[in-house]
Amino acid sequence: MRKIIYLNAAAALAVVAALSTAGPAAADSSSCTHHVSGPQICIRLDGSNFWNTPTAIWANPGRSVKAREVSLYVNGKRYYGPKTATRKGKTLSYTWGRFQQDADTKLCVRFQGIDRVACEFTRDIGDRAPL
Repeated sequence: MRKIIYLNAAAALAVVAALSTAGPAAADSSSCTHHVSGPQICIRLDGSNFWNTPTAIWANPGRSVKAREVSLYVNGKRYYGPKTATRKGKTLSYTWGRFQQDADTKLCVRFQGIDRVACEFTRDIGDRAPL
């Protein structure tokens, strides 16, 4: 009987050790406006466990556009903004600092002078790390 208890305790400790070394739940996602013509606006969320770094991206600005003001909205309210998105190759983008959101929080970005808005929701996807 004692051997069974020791074996069960060792198995439980092995499971705890495996879970503690697993990585956090990944939450990277993105969403873009889908129109045939005109500005394509995107939002990208990089992070895990509801701690995300949002990035606003204008995927197809004209060549002469070097910078544009962009605002971040959290559940419909302006969070930080406007900030200046700058050219990075063929796109304009701005990345806000990492902050915590709740589950199903709606994050949206809007560039000044463009009526299209890109939005993404935070989701709890659990831990995808293999055991």
